Amino acid sequence: MRIAVFGTGGVGGYFGGRLAQAGEDVVFIARGRHLEAMRRDGLRVESVDGDFAVHPVEATEDPREAGPADAVLLGVKAWQVKEAGRALPPLLGAGGFVVPLQNGVEAADELAAEVGPERVVGGLCKIVSFVVGPGRIRHAGVAPRIEFAERDGRRSDRVERLRAAFEKAAGLSVATPSDIAAALWEKFLFIAPLSGVGAVTRMPAGPVRSVPESREMLETAMREVFDLARARGIGLRKDAVARTMSYVDGLPADSTASMQRDILEGRPSELDYQTGAIVRLARECRVPVPVNEFIYRSLLPGERRARGAA
Repeated sequence: MRIAVFGTGGVGGYFGGRLAQAGEDVVFIARGRHLEAMRRDGLRVESVDGDFAVHPVEATEDPREAGPADAVLLGVKAWQVKEAGRALPPLLGAGGFVVPLQNGVEAADELAAEVGPERVVGGLCKIVSFVVGPGRIRHAGVAPRIEFAERDGRRSDRVERLRAAFEKAAGLSVATPSDIAAALWEKFLFIAPLSGVGAVTRMPAGPVRSVPESREMLETAMREVFDLARARGIGLRKDAVARTMSYVDGLPADSTASMQRDILEGRPSELDYQTGAIVRLARECRVPVPVNEFIYRSLLPGERRARGAA
């Protein structure tokens, strides 16, 4: 397959890099100094599982130069999805499709509105990774995993082909769940509360889970997401919160989420697509989410300032 990675940050850089390392035909869409460094020195990934580099790499800032791809991995931030969707048509040749890997549960619908629902496959990933310099990605924790599947639950050749490509790659696991919506919401139940509680307490996972009061806040925020998912007809398992808390207990003590890091460093974040989405979707369903509402209201002034609106 020819695979385009649109947005070569921590997620796109890691998973795209592993595919390229495995010999797949990968083109990276990047820009600025990051793009220049990749063209000159290749892509370097520092990983807790062992460093690796891909050189040379095919990289461009213009989707039209990348040409049609069989699959596009979308690694931009959640608030950039709509804009990215409008730039995707040159990459989506006959039969081409896009797999969004954002935190949140709305990216696939936003992409479907831009490129058509038949061009979108549901997807998610699990990893702690980020850009540490031009052409350099750091995988700091969590066993890398990518999951994707047709949104209607059917099996398809295109999903199986992409799965086969990932199965050749080292340093990750891949799955094609039968219910991608449930898989997305289970990740959302983890990442949005952890991001929000981590940002409002200004603490990494270790202190958050160790202090009884903040641990209770985290678990309650997760239960609110669980109730919201059930109200929206999402088939989460009854033990989703308990399993997610056990997962949090296994994280490195210094783990932080990308939204949390952006907020604490004064950058625009995915607040409106994580905690904000919980609040917005809960209002639509008339589901009470007081803890997430508190977190959202507490973080909103900083988000507005980061975006130049306050």
